[in-house]
Amino acid sequence: MPARMQTQVSLRPYNTFGIDVPARWWVEVENERDALEFIMDNAHRSQPILVLGGGSNLLFTGPVEGIVLRAAIRGIELLESDAGTALVEAGAGEPWHGLVEWAIAQGLGGIENLSLIPGTVGAAPIQNIGAYGAELQDVFDSLDAMHLETGAVHRFDRAACRFGYRESIFKQELKGKYLILRVRLRLSRTPVLNTRYGDIAQELAAIGGEPDLRKVSEAVCRIRRSKLPDPAEIGNAGSFFKNPSIPAAQAAALQAQHPQMPAYPQADGSVKVPAGWLIEACGWKGRREGACGVHARQALVLVNYGGAAGAEILALSARIQADVQARFGIALEREVNVI
Repeated sequence: MPARMQTQVSLRPYNTFGIDVPARWWVEVENERDALEFIMDNAHRSQPILVLGGGSNLLFTGPVEGIVLRAAIRGIELLESDAGTALVEAGAGEPWHGLVEWAIAQGLGGIENLSLIPGTVGAAPIQNIGAYGAELQDVFDSLDAMHLETGAVHRFDRAACRFGYRESIFKQELKGKYLILRVRLRLSRTPVLNTRYGDIAQELAAIGGEPDLRKVSEAVCRIRRSKLPDPAEIGNAGSFFKNPSIPAAQAAALQAQHPQMPAYPQADGSVKVPAGWLIEACGWKGRREGACGVHARQALVLVNYGGAAGAEILALSARIQADVQARFGIALEREVNVI
């Protein structure tokens, strides 16, 4: 087995929910060579592999019997640049917010609205992360990923990734089949600031001065900190559920019964409804059950107050889904990956 292989490693430090479950086998790879050496080693061929990034979008409900493979590939590089754009490449193990800060320092725009999102660069395209009117796919160029059976490295452009709302091909057909090595983004040297979403304009006014990339990032960070708990202080994985899209006719019928329900028409004719509003309307916001519960400031966030098992949090999420389904006829889909 590779020298870095360890056994019975607690995953508590490696998931933002703080769930204490063991991995039967654990290995970190710091570069492409190490990754290839590990994948081609026949000693682990019979074991399933779970690729782990920052552990910020998953919920462990029991021990991981196979191998946990953590991508720790670092580095940020400016590959090419012209008067309008810059192509930036980052290793999969880079912290996402670190990349945002690096881009702002270089005067490169496009990801400032994605500030303070936890996790790693390699996990970002899997989830097609998004916040405050921006999504990764808006600036995505391509990524390189290693096939976990053959060791072959394949390049995926934007079309090949099949991005959707918190979706990609890596969450569907190719789930668990690739290790993302590095990601490339096409950022702007003449960015157009996106300040229309949520409270960004209000926060910018409070900050004062002419808005720029750094101030937009600061505004987003302020908003996120005011609404979302810090995983270092209380276990959570951010938004636990996706915002559902429903048929326009259903949305109209629900708004007739609940005039205060927010609804956002989509390009495909559907209507998006905030999952947080639905959950709060069912009385779950701030509710605690044992060692877990729903955050008091954001109903989308389920939290581990300390010592909760993943199964407890999963059961809580199922009760919330059942209540929303019963009251509104809407099926909430989990955004968090359950392992």
